[in-house]
Amino acid sequence: MKEFINTLRNIWKIHELRKRILFTVGLIAIYRFGAYVALPGVMPKVLLKAVEGRDANDILGLLNTFTGGALFQASIFALGIMPYITSSIIVQLLGFAVPYFQRLQQKEGESGRNKLNQITRWLTVLITLVQGGGYLTTIVASGAKDPSLSPYVFWMVNIIILSTGTVFAMWLGERITERGLGNGISLLIMIGIIARLPQSFFAEIQSQLAQSGGGLILFVIELFALFAIVALTVLITQGVRKIPVQFAKKMVGKGTNQMPVAGARDYIPVKVNAAGVMPIIFAQAIMFLPVTLMQWMSKSGTEASGLLLSLNRWTSVTYNVMFFLLIILFTYIYTALVVNPKQYADYLKRMNAFIPGVKPGKSTEEFIDSIVTKITLPGSIFLGFISISPAIIAAMGVNQAFALFFGGTSLLILVGVMLDTMQQIESHLLMRKYDGLVKSGKLRGRSSGGINPIGGM
Repeated sequence: MKEFINTLRNIWKIHELRKRILFTVGLIAIYRFGAYVALPGVMPKVLLKAVEGRDANDILGLLNTFTGGALFQASIFALGIMPYITSSIIVQLLGFAVPYFQRLQQKEGESGRNKLNQITRWLTVLITLVQGGGYLTTIVASGAKDPSLSPYVFWMVNIIILSTGTVFAMWLGERITERGLGNGISLLIMIGIIARLPQSFFAEIQSQLAQSGGGLILFVIELFALFAIVALTVLITQGVRKIPVQFAKKMVGKGTNQMPVAGARDYIPVKVNAAGVMPIIFAQAIMFLPVTLMQWMSKSGTEASGLLLSLNRWTSVTYNVMFFLLIILFTYIYTALVVNPKQYADYLKRMNAFIPGVKPGKSTEEFIDSIVTKITLPGSIFLGFISISPAIIAAMGVNQAFALFFGGTSLLILVGVMLDTMQQIESHLLMRKYDGLVKSGKLRGRSSGGINPIGGM
């Protein structure tokens, strides 16, 4: 405990780190405050009463978790940051199919990335307009609209406010990434999830201690199971496959006294989960699309099909099979974006290094690509099973709100974001000769060995 307190003191002593932490906390506080500011012309209590009667498995409840309760409170941040995530998916997928986007991603450097960011932002606004319209339709259908307000004013004003709220949340995330600590977009999603954790935790305690519950022993078993799942998630997140690298021999000495000396040895750390938490966020954003479609269908009076209804329940078999497959797909897609075997092969060639038993150049590129493909498969399958585990846990009788933390998007985002934030704090501490956050383990800030010329692994 004493060492932990000393570590906190060291963190506070570092001016830059302290400034980044306070800046991040300040922007997060603004974001959470906005989650309680209701839209004009909406009666939040009526909306809350209306959603209480919805199917407990409804995916809107899951979306409410990601927004920290803002969705069911009809706040200005009701849509959260998810429209931005959806637009990011679309832009990245276009990078595989459209030559123009490929040039922006790969060849035009900083200017290309700036153009992509601008396209992503404008697409976010368009997606927000569509999703905002569906959300307002749900509000009107639930009877939560103030009847004294003109329908035209209600729609125009709130569409603008919802769009502005999403764009502002996007701006907050970008500022946190730039001047704060951690990935801002992922951090905002994580904060929304954590906001619902205490309520879900105490609800599960009450459920288990009730006469029809399993009692305190069963609750303790649940906590042990949760700990085990978190440990496995951390393990797969931090796991790497080290590819050995040998640098060529060099001559040491002068004139006739020169002697060949064996080159240094190093390794390429290929992460089992190189894509991080992004495939989960991407897949979840895609799974929210049926919700928007159902909202527009309800507005037009069209009856939804059985398939669409099942995709609207996060505990259904159809939803989980689709979710599982999307995670595997996006894991491969995002890994291809962040891990480029050709760049590694070119870097080794320039540094006069090679992988033992593999020829430099094309053979090295193919070898690294083969390794990445092989380890991505078990990593993606693990992510998929972790993501659908809440539905399995909920089927065993655990409170559905608490079951979301037994894996799924909630746990993966929490673990991924917390590890990333801890790694940044660790780097600041070690850079200034302080002890890190942990004495053992493999936080990236502590074990920075290996060759990483492109920073994506």
